[in-house]
Amino acid sequence: MRTALVIGTGLIGTSAALALNRRGVVVHLTDHDPEQARTAAALGAGTDELPDGPVDLAIVAAPPAHVADVLADAMRRGAARGYIDVASVKGGPRRELQERGLDLAPYIGTHPMSGRERSGPLAATGDLFEGRPWVLTPTRDTDTEVLNLALELVSHCRAVPVVMDADAHDRAVALVSHMPHLVSSMVAARLEHAEEAAVRLCGQGIRDVTRIAASDPRMWIDILSANPGPVADLLTDVAADLEETVRALRALQSSDEGKRREGSTGIENVLRRGNAGQVRVPGKHGSAPRVYETVTVLIDDQPGQLARIFADAERAGANIEDVRIEHATGQQAGLVQLMVEPKAAPALITGLRERGWAIRQ
Repeated sequence: MRTALVIGTGLIGTSAALALNRRGVVVHLTDHDPEQARTAAALGAGTDELPDGPVDLAIVAAPPAHVADVLADAMRRGAARGYIDVASVKGGPRRELQERGLDLAPYIGTHPMSGRERSGPLAATGDLFEGRPWVLTPTRDTDTEVLNLALELVSHCRAVPVVMDADAHDRAVALVSHMPHLVSSMVAARLEHAEEAAVRLCGQGIRDVTRIAASDPRMWIDILSANPGPVADLLTDVAADLEETVRALRALQSSDEGKRREGSTGIENVLRRGNAGQVRVPGKHGSAPRVYETVTVLIDDQPGQLARIFADAERAGANIEDVRIEHATGQQAGLVQLMVEPKAAPALITGLRERGWAIRQ
Protein backbone atom coordinates (compact mmCIF):
# COMPACT_ATOMS: atom_id res chain seq x y z
CA MET A 1 0.00 0.00 0.00
CA ARG A 2 1.46 3.32 -1.09
CA THR A 3 -1.50 5.68 -0.86
CA ALA A 4 -4.65 5.88 1.24
CA LEU A 5 -7.67 8.15 1.58
CA VAL A 6 -9.18 8.53 5.05
CA ILE A 7 -12.75 9.80 4.88
CA GLY A 8 -13.69 10.98 8.36
CA THR A 9 -10.98 12.37 10.62
CA GLY A 10 -12.35 11.63 14.07
CA LEU A 11 -10.61 9.48 16.67
CA ILE A 12 -10.48 6.25 14.63
CA GLY A 13 -9.81 7.74 11.19
CA THR A 14 -7.06 10.05 12.43
CA SER A 15 -5.44 7.30 14.53
CA ALA A 16 -5.32 4.99 11.50
CA ALA A 17 -3.93 7.83 9.38
CA LEU A 18 -1.20 8.55 11.95
CA ALA A 19 -0.17 4.89 11.96
CA LEU A 20 -0.11 4.69 8.14
CA ASN A 21 1.80 7.95 7.77
CA ARG A 22 4.48 6.66 10.14
CA ARG A 23 4.88 3.59 7.91
CA GLY A 24 5.53 5.75 4.84
CA VAL A 25 2.06 5.59 3.29
CA VAL A 26 0.92 8.83 1.63
CA VAL A 27 -2.36 9.60 3.41
CA HIS A 28 -5.02 12.02 2.12
CA LEU A 29 -7.56 13.29 4.64
CA THR A 30 -11.10 14.49 4.09
CA ASP A 31 -14.04 15.20 6.36
CA HIS A 32 -17.48 16.81 6.14
CA ASP A 33 -15.92 19.39 8.50
CA PRO A 34 -12.82 20.72 6.66
CA GLU A 35 -11.46 22.20 9.88
CA GLN A 36 -11.33 18.74 11.43
CA ALA A 37 -9.36 17.43 8.45
CA ARG A 38 -6.94 20.36 8.75
CA THR A 39 -6.49 19.58 12.44
CA ALA A 40 -5.67 15.94 11.65
CA ALA A 41 -3.18 17.07 9.00
CA ALA A 42 -1.52 19.46 11.48
CA LEU A 43 -1.10 16.52 13.86
CA GLY A 44 0.94 14.66 11.22
CA ALA A 45 -1.78 12.30 10.00
CA GLY A 46 -1.35 13.24 6.31
CA THR A 47 -2.43 15.96 3.94
CA ASP A 48 -5.87 17.52 3.59
CA GLU A 49 -5.29 17.92 -0.17
CA LEU A 50 -7.33 15.57 -2.34
CA PRO A 51 -5.43 12.91 -4.33
CA ASP A 52 -4.88 13.37 -8.07
CA GLY A 53 -6.36 9.97 -8.86
CA PRO A 54 -7.47 6.69 -7.27
CA VAL A 55 -5.59 5.68 -4.12
CA ASP A 56 -4.80 2.13 -3.09
CA LEU A 57 -7.23 2.04 -0.16
CA ALA A 58 -10.10 4.26 0.95
CA ILE A 59 -10.86 4.05 4.67
CA VAL A 60 -14.34 5.27 5.58
CA ALA A 61 -14.44 6.35 9.23
CA ALA A 62 -17.91 7.88 9.27
CA PRO A 63 -20.65 7.23 11.87
CA PRO A 64 -22.53 3.95 11.22
CA ALA A 65 -25.66 5.75 10.01
CA HIS A 66 -23.67 7.46 7.24
CA VAL A 67 -21.24 4.70 6.27
CA ALA A 68 -23.27 3.35 3.35
CA ASP A 69 -23.80 6.83 1.87
CA VAL A 70 -20.11 7.73 2.11
CA LEU A 71 -18.98 4.38 0.74
CA ALA A 72 -21.42 4.50 -2.16
CA ASP A 73 -20.25 7.98 -3.11
CA ALA A 74 -16.56 6.99 -2.96
CA MET A 75 -17.12 3.79 -4.96
CA ARG A 76 -19.11 5.55 -7.68
CA ARG A 77 -16.34 8.15 -7.98
CA GLY A 78 -13.72 5.42 -8.30
CA ALA A 79 -11.77 6.94 -5.42
CA ALA A 80 -9.70 3.80 -4.71
CA ARG A 81 -8.79 0.26 -5.71
CA GLY A 82 -10.19 -1.04 -2.45
CA TYR A 83 -12.65 0.22 0.16
CA ILE A 84 -13.13 -0.52 3.84
CA ASP A 85 -15.12 1.00 6.66
CA VAL A 86 -14.26 0.97 10.36
CA ALA A 87 -17.77 1.32 11.81
CA SER A 88 -18.67 -0.66 14.92
CA VAL A 89 -21.59 -2.36 13.12
CA LYS A 90 -21.06 -4.47 10.02
CA GLY A 91 -24.22 -6.18 8.78
CA GLY A 92 -26.33 -3.07 8.15
CA PRO A 93 -23.90 -1.08 5.94
CA ARG A 94 -23.21 -4.09 3.72
CA ARG A 95 -26.92 -4.76 3.20
CA GLU A 96 -27.49 -1.10 2.36
CA LEU A 97 -24.75 -1.23 -0.28
CA GLN A 98 -26.23 -4.42 -1.74
CA GLU A 99 -29.66 -2.78 -1.97
CA ARG A 100 -28.09 0.03 -4.00
CA GLY A 101 -26.82 -2.47 -6.54
CA LEU A 102 -23.13 -1.73 -6.00
CA ASP A 103 -20.39 -4.22 -6.84
CA LEU A 104 -19.05 -5.23 -3.45
CA ALA A 105 -15.99 -7.11 -4.67
CA PRO A 106 -13.66 -4.16 -3.84
CA TYR A 107 -15.20 -3.67 -0.37
CA ILE A 108 -14.64 -5.29 3.00
CA GLY A 109 -16.20 -4.29 6.30
CA THR A 110 -13.82 -3.97 9.27
CA HIS A 111 -13.95 -2.91 12.91
CA PRO A 112 -10.92 -2.07 15.07
CA MET A 113 -11.81 -3.02 18.63
CA SER A 114 -10.21 -0.02 20.25
CA GLY A 115 -11.24 3.45 21.29
CA ARG A 116 -11.25 6.08 23.99
CA GLU A 117 -13.82 8.04 25.99
CA ARG A 118 -12.80 11.16 24.06
CA SER A 119 -13.54 11.71 20.37
CA GLY A 120 -12.17 13.85 17.55
CA PRO A 121 -8.73 14.15 15.95
CA LEU A 122 -7.13 15.70 19.04
CA ALA A 123 -7.80 12.45 20.92
CA ALA A 124 -6.13 10.35 18.21
CA THR A 125 -2.87 8.47 18.64
CA GLY A 126 -0.84 6.38 16.24
CA ASP A 127 -0.63 3.46 18.68
CA LEU A 128 -4.36 3.29 19.45
CA PHE A 129 -4.75 -0.12 17.79
CA GLU A 130 -1.52 -1.80 18.88
CA GLY A 131 -2.21 -5.31 20.17
CA ARG A 132 -5.97 -4.86 19.80
CA PRO A 133 -8.28 -7.10 17.72
CA TRP A 134 -9.27 -5.71 14.30
CA VAL A 135 -12.25 -7.59 12.89
CA LEU A 136 -12.48 -8.26 9.14
CA THR A 137 -15.75 -9.47 7.60
CA PRO A 138 -14.97 -10.69 4.06
CA THR A 139 -17.47 -12.66 1.98
CA ARG A 140 -17.06 -15.03 -0.96
CA ASP A 141 -17.36 -11.99 -3.24
CA THR A 142 -14.48 -10.06 -1.65
CA ASP A 143 -11.48 -9.56 -3.94
CA THR A 144 -8.30 -11.16 -2.60
CA GLU A 145 -6.42 -7.94 -3.37
CA VAL A 146 -8.79 -5.94 -1.17
CA LEU A 147 -8.48 -8.44 1.67
CA ASN A 148 -4.70 -8.15 1.41
CA LEU A 149 -4.90 -4.36 1.51
CA ALA A 150 -7.04 -4.56 4.65
CA LEU A 151 -4.59 -6.98 6.25
CA GLU A 152 -1.74 -4.62 5.36
CA LEU A 153 -3.60 -1.78 7.08
CA VAL A 154 -4.06 -3.92 10.19
CA SER A 155 -0.36 -4.80 10.13
CA HIS A 156 0.68 -1.16 9.80
CA CYS A 157 -1.51 -0.35 12.81
CA ARG A 158 0.06 -3.29 14.70
CA ALA A 159 -3.37 -4.72 15.47
CA VAL A 160 -4.43 -8.38 15.48
CA PRO A 161 -6.65 -9.46 12.55
CA VAL A 162 -9.79 -11.46 13.41
CA VAL A 163 -12.04 -12.80 10.63
CA MET A 164 -15.78 -13.04 11.40
CA ASP A 165 -19.17 -13.13 9.73
CA ALA A 166 -20.73 -9.64 9.74
CA ASP A 167 -23.90 -10.57 11.65
CA ALA A 168 -21.94 -12.68 14.16
CA HIS A 169 -19.73 -9.65 14.73
CA ASP A 170 -22.76 -7.44 15.43
CA ARG A 171 -24.09 -9.89 18.00
CA ALA A 172 -20.65 -10.11 19.61
CA VAL A 173 -20.11 -6.35 19.95
CA ALA A 174 -23.63 -5.99 21.35
CA LEU A 175 -22.52 -8.36 24.14
CA VAL A 176 -19.02 -7.05 24.87
CA SER A 177 -19.37 -3.35 24.02
CA HIS A 178 -22.81 -1.89 23.30
CA MET A 179 -24.84 -3.45 26.12
CA PRO A 180 -22.12 -2.83 28.77
CA HIS A 181 -21.98 0.83 27.74
CA LEU A 182 -25.69 1.29 28.38
CA VAL A 183 -25.49 -0.53 31.72
CA SER A 184 -22.54 1.68 32.73
CA SER A 185 -24.56 4.76 31.81
CA MET A 186 -27.53 3.54 33.84
CA VAL A 187 -25.34 3.05 36.91
CA ALA A 188 -23.69 6.45 36.43
CA ALA A 189 -27.13 8.06 36.07
CA ARG A 190 -27.88 7.08 39.69
CA LEU A 191 -25.15 9.52 40.73
CA GLU A 192 -26.62 12.55 38.93
CA HIS A 193 -28.87 13.66 41.77
CA ALA A 194 -27.25 11.72 44.62
CA GLU A 195 -26.32 13.53 47.81
CA GLU A 196 -22.84 15.03 47.75
CA ALA A 197 -21.89 13.13 50.91
CA ALA A 198 -22.64 9.86 49.15
CA VAL A 199 -20.77 10.78 45.96
CA ARG A 200 -17.66 11.67 47.98
CA LEU A 201 -17.48 8.03 49.06
CA CYS A 202 -16.91 6.85 45.47
CA GLY A 203 -14.04 4.38 45.28
CA GLN A 204 -12.31 2.45 42.54
CA GLY A 205 -15.24 0.08 42.09
CA ILE A 206 -17.70 2.75 40.99
CA ARG A 207 -14.98 4.39 38.89
CA ASP A 208 -14.38 1.11 37.06
CA VAL A 209 -18.09 0.52 36.43
CA THR A 210 -18.84 4.06 35.22
CA ARG A 211 -15.65 4.91 33.28
CA ILE A 212 -17.10 4.30 29.82
CA ALA A 213 -20.22 6.33 30.66
CA ALA A 214 -18.11 9.43 29.98
CA SER A 215 -18.25 8.82 26.20
CA ASP A 216 -19.93 11.17 23.71
CA PRO A 217 -23.72 10.48 23.73
CA ARG A 218 -24.11 11.59 20.10
CA MET A 219 -21.58 9.04 18.93
CA TRP A 220 -23.30 6.29 20.91
CA ILE A 221 -26.73 7.16 19.55
CA ASP A 222 -25.29 6.52 16.07
CA ILE A 223 -23.76 3.22 17.17
CA LEU A 224 -26.84 1.92 18.97
CA SER A 225 -29.18 3.03 16.18
CA ALA A 226 -27.26 0.72 13.86
CA ASN A 227 -27.44 -2.33 16.16
CA PRO A 228 -30.62 -1.97 18.25
CA GLY A 229 -32.02 -5.51 18.02
CA PRO A 230 -29.12 -7.53 19.51
CA VAL A 231 -28.62 -4.91 22.23
CA ALA A 232 -32.32 -4.92 23.16
CA ASP A 233 -32.28 -8.75 23.35
CA LEU A 234 -29.35 -8.67 25.78
CA LEU A 235 -30.91 -5.95 27.91
CA THR A 236 -34.09 -8.05 28.13
CA ASP A 237 -31.98 -10.79 29.72
CA VAL A 238 -30.31 -8.28 32.04
CA ALA A 239 -33.75 -6.95 33.03
CA ALA A 240 -34.87 -10.47 33.93
CA ASP A 241 -31.78 -10.90 36.12
CA LEU A 242 -32.48 -7.55 37.77
CA GLU A 243 -36.05 -8.57 38.58
CA GLU A 244 -34.85 -11.83 40.14
CA THR A 245 -32.21 -9.98 42.13
CA VAL A 246 -34.72 -7.42 43.42
CA ARG A 247 -37.02 -10.24 44.53
CA ALA A 248 -34.11 -11.93 46.31
CA LEU A 249 -33.16 -8.71 48.10
CA ARG A 250 -36.76 -8.12 49.19
CA ALA A 251 -36.84 -11.67 50.52
CA LEU A 252 -33.77 -10.91 52.64
CA GLN A 253 -35.85 -8.23 54.38
CA SER A 254 -38.48 -10.77 55.42
CA SER A 255 -38.93 -11.92 59.00
CA ASP A 256 -39.54 -15.42 57.66
CA GLU A 257 -36.36 -17.52 57.88
CA GLY A 258 -37.33 -19.59 54.84
CA LYS A 259 -37.77 -16.53 52.65
CA ARG A 260 -34.45 -15.13 53.85
CA ARG A 261 -32.73 -18.38 52.85
CA GLU A 262 -34.35 -18.17 49.42
CA GLY A 263 -33.19 -14.57 49.10
CA SER A 264 -29.65 -15.49 50.08
CA THR A 265 -29.62 -18.33 47.55
CA GLY A 266 -30.85 -15.98 44.82
CA ILE A 267 -28.12 -13.41 45.52
CA GLU A 268 -25.46 -16.09 45.70
CA ASN A 269 -26.65 -17.45 42.36
CA VAL A 270 -26.26 -14.14 40.52
CA LEU A 271 -22.86 -13.49 42.14
CA ARG A 272 -21.57 -16.94 41.22
CA ARG A 273 -22.82 -16.56 37.65
CA GLY A 274 -20.95 -13.27 37.57
CA ASN A 275 -17.81 -15.06 38.75
CA ALA A 276 -18.21 -17.65 36.01
CA GLY A 277 -18.60 -15.00 33.32
CA GLN A 278 -15.78 -12.79 34.57
CA VAL A 279 -13.17 -15.56 34.40
CA ARG A 280 -13.89 -15.90 30.68
CA VAL A 281 -12.69 -12.34 30.00
CA PRO A 282 -9.34 -12.68 28.19
CA GLY A 283 -6.26 -11.82 30.19
CA LYS A 284 -3.02 -10.09 29.29
CA HIS A 285 -2.34 -9.94 25.52
CA GLY A 286 -5.62 -11.78 24.90
CA SER A 287 -4.36 -14.96 26.57
CA ALA A 288 -6.26 -17.06 29.09
CA PRO A 289 -6.95 -15.11 32.29
CA ARG A 290 -4.36 -15.51 35.05
CA VAL A 291 -4.64 -15.12 38.80
CA TYR A 292 -2.18 -12.56 40.13
CA GLU A 293 -1.16 -11.55 43.63
CA THR A 294 -1.95 -7.93 44.48
CA VAL A 295 0.63 -5.90 46.39
CA THR A 296 -0.89 -2.62 47.61
CA VAL A 297 1.45 0.31 48.24
CA LEU A 298 0.64 3.69 49.82
CA ILE A 299 2.12 6.59 47.82
CA ASP A 300 2.08 10.37 48.08
CA ASP A 301 0.54 12.33 45.21
CA GLN A 302 3.82 13.87 44.11
CA PRO A 303 5.78 13.95 40.83
CA GLY A 304 8.01 10.94 40.25
CA GLN A 305 6.39 8.60 42.76
CA LEU A 306 5.16 6.09 40.19
CA ALA A 307 8.51 6.10 38.41
CA ARG A 308 10.22 5.38 41.73
CA ILE A 309 7.94 2.51 42.65
CA PHE A 310 8.32 0.87 39.23
CA ALA A 311 12.11 1.23 39.43
CA ASP A 312 12.15 -0.28 42.91
CA ALA A 313 9.92 -3.15 41.75
CA GLU A 314 12.40 -3.83 38.95
CA ARG A 315 15.27 -3.88 41.45
CA ALA A 316 13.28 -6.44 43.45
CA GLY A 317 13.14 -8.62 40.32
CA ALA A 318 9.35 -8.39 39.92
CA ASN A 319 7.54 -8.06 36.59
CA ILE A 320 4.45 -5.88 37.03
CA GLU A 321 1.64 -7.62 35.12
CA ASP A 322 -0.97 -4.91 35.76
CA VAL A 323 -1.43 -1.82 37.88
CA ARG A 324 -4.34 0.12 39.34
CA ILE A 325 -4.41 3.38 41.27
CA GLU A 326 -7.02 4.35 43.85
CA HIS A 327 -6.86 7.94 45.07
CA ALA A 328 -7.63 8.60 48.70
CA THR A 329 -10.65 10.85 49.27
CA GLY A 330 -9.67 14.26 50.61
CA GLN A 331 -5.95 13.40 50.88
CA GLN A 332 -2.92 13.95 48.67
CA ALA A 333 -2.21 10.23 48.67
CA GLY A 334 -3.31 7.06 46.99
CA LEU A 335 -3.02 3.30 46.85
CA VAL A 336 -1.16 1.64 43.99
CA GLN A 337 -2.13 -1.97 43.40
CA LEU A 338 0.66 -3.90 41.72
CA MET A 339 -0.39 -7.23 40.20
CA VAL A 340 2.39 -9.81 39.97
CA GLU A 341 2.83 -13.56 39.68
CA PRO A 342 2.15 -15.11 43.14
CA LYS A 343 5.70 -16.44 43.43
CA ALA A 344 7.09 -12.91 42.87
CA ALA A 345 4.99 -11.25 45.58
CA PRO A 346 7.13 -12.03 48.69
CA ALA A 347 10.33 -10.67 47.12
CA LEU A 348 8.47 -7.58 45.88
CA ILE A 349 7.02 -6.85 49.32
CA THR A 350 10.41 -7.28 50.98
CA GLY A 351 12.19 -5.16 48.38
CA LEU A 352 9.69 -2.32 48.56
CA ARG A 353 9.70 -2.26 52.36
CA GLU A 354 13.50 -2.11 52.37
CA ARG A 355 13.25 0.99 50.18
CA GLY A 356 10.84 2.72 52.53
CA TRP A 357 7.46 1.99 50.91
CA ALA A 358 4.41 1.39 53.11
CA ILE A 359 2.70 -1.88 52.19
CA ARG A 360 -1.00 -2.34 52.92
CA GLN A 361 -1.96 -5.92 53.77
